[in-house]
Amino acid sequence: MTSFKDHFSGHVGDYRAFRPTYPDGLAAALADAAPARGLAWDVGCGNGQFSVALAARFQTVHATDASAEQIAQAEPHPNLRYAVAPAEDSGLPDDCCDLIVAAQAAHWFDLDRFYAEVRRVAKPGAAVALVCYALQKLDDPVLDAVVECFHNDMLGPHWPADRWKVVNGYRDLDFPFATVPAPPLAMEAAWSLPRLLGYMNTWSGVKAATRAFGRNPLEAFAEEIAPLWGEPERERRIRWPLTVRLGRVE
Repeated sequence: MTSFKDHFSGHVGDYRAFRPTYPDGLAAALADAAPARGLAWDVGCGNGQFSVALAARFQTVHATDASAEQIAQAEPHPNLRYAVAPAEDSGLPDDCCDLIVAAQAAHWFDLDRFYAEVRRVAKPGAAVALVCYALQKLDDPVLDAVVECFHNDMLGPHWPADRWKVVNGYRDLDFPFATVPAPPLAMEAAWSLPRLLGYMNTWSGVKAATRAFGRNPLEAFAEEIAPLWGEPERERRIRWPLTVRLGRVE
């Protein structure tokens, strides 16, 4: 039995409102890597943000998350079916998936059991992908330095240990599949300072630090970054480079 580490159900509304969106090129690249476009399994789908993009390219998308609260917030689509299920036990039949993808989720899985489930549900030659993004990059290195200090120093002791797998771009994760090249991709946005702070408030490290301190550390961070940002409603370009570990199930 997997012990699900739920760091997100307590703020699913904010998660849906403030998280950045994946570029169209990601779903396109994964669909191109799949042997067919029948069934894709979106594992750890959260509120279905990426599931909807996949549904535009696959006949059916089976989107699962261990959090019932996240699934309750998920966006509907005619090609989408949502289910509450852990990554290690999808509920799918054998040999049915053309694509299995986990976006910003694999670091929470029991990887050995998840990979066993991948092999069980994958068609021969199916594509499998682990996708993640770490700390955002702003359009000013001075702002980047302030954000990085907050992320690493103030929040450092409060991040779940699995967070550092994301920061490291999944380089240390076992990935026992034949590698397929993936194009360089990134999420991009133009955000005001309140919008950035709303996003950062969804971080599990911020939630844990708030419980530890009895106050939200973003309040002090906002005072520090505000004079460097300029007008709060000024929109700045923000970029999240994506790591895409793409492979094929033989």
